[in-house]
Amino acid sequence: MDSRSFAPGDRLFDTLLYVIAAIVVVVTAFPIYFVVIASISDPVLVLNGKVTLWPAGLNTEAYHEVFKNKQVWSGYRNSIMYTTIGTCINLLLTTVAAYSLSRRTLPGRNIFMFIITFTMFFNGGLIPTYLLVKDLHLNNTFWALVIPNAIATYNLIVMRTYFQNSIPDELLEAAQMDGCTNLRTFWSVVLPLSKPILAVMVLFYAVQHWNSYFNALIYLRDSKMFPLQLILRDILIQNKAQLAADSFGSDKSIFLAESIKYALIIVASVPVLVLYPFVQKYFVKGVMIGAIKG
Repeated sequence: MDSRSFAPGDRLFDTLLYVIAAIVVVVTAFPIYFVVIASISDPVLVLNGKVTLWPAGLNTEAYHEVFKNKQVWSGYRNSIMYTTIGTCINLLLTTVAAYSLSRRTLPGRNIFMFIITFTMFFNGGLIPTYLLVKDLHLNNTFWALVIPNAIATYNLIVMRTYFQNSIPDELLEAAQMDGCTNLRTFWSVVLPLSKPILAVMVLFYAVQHWNSYFNALIYLRDSKMFPLQLILRDILIQNKAQLAADSFGSDKSIFLAESIKYALIIVASVPVLVLYPFVQKYFVKGVMIGAIKG
């Protein structure tokens, strides 16, 4: 073992590193923790600032109101549908496009990449996009939330870089010499070697769909199609506390409405928190290889 690891300077550096890491963990984790304890505490005590580190006056009435409300369940169902189907479409198109652009034999590859990268800095804006969606008769339909953002330019570039630097050309040439078509090579050779970047893309796109409310606000008019985040926005962003209480079909006070806000945040965050552990082992590897190499 290197004796330098026990030097005072190294011990000081390690100590500072742990202190900074602990501060970062507290700063990022405490808001989530506070929302959890506030959602199960007496709302009167929460509004009076008497809930800080521990729950006070255990109260789960807000969760009862949330789970018995049909609008919340409808939003949950819609968000799961938008996220699942939208992520599948994103992953399919991004993977195929990124693999094609990673092959040096593709004619005009640099021109295509320039055009794609150009859209990261200059785009038509909201009004032309809305008019296009309207002309395609996608307004107030499921497809309005998944087609306009089918490929994220940044994710495409990251995935293309991964394919270009992590899958040797010699391996692809060997597959072709064995008689594999481009499609067979892509399916049998490239995809099995791309689990890290695929997991990263699934997480990126799924979180993007799950947290999205703006497109639904612009394109949807039927409240039965609203995702959960749009329902959450109506309660949190617009700050209509009494409307929140009324929407649950009761004459609850503003205090219950505050607890409902916290409970909705927890309910809306659970799916993403459940998804992350399954892709965590691929996450760092995929991001580092895809974003730094090349």
